[in-house]
Amino acid sequence: MSVIDMKAAKKWKQVPKNLQRKIIENVFCGECFVTTIVDYSLHDDSHGVLLKGKCEKCGKDVARLVEDF
Repeated sequence: MSVIDMKAAKKWKQVPKNLQRKIIENVFCGECFVTTIVDYSLHDDSHGVLLKGKCEKCGKDVARLVEDF
């Protein structure tokens, strides 16, 4: 994981570790469907935290929005 946005990192840190793992392992890829996101970075979004990275299986770009709670 790389941190580009400190505000996003602060939001992500508030998510419990076990839930972080479930989120990372449950990302949609147009090629592989459900996959794990790797080499991801955190970005602040008006709705929460956006994870942008690569599909573990095929290497294509994937993203996952974690809404604020």
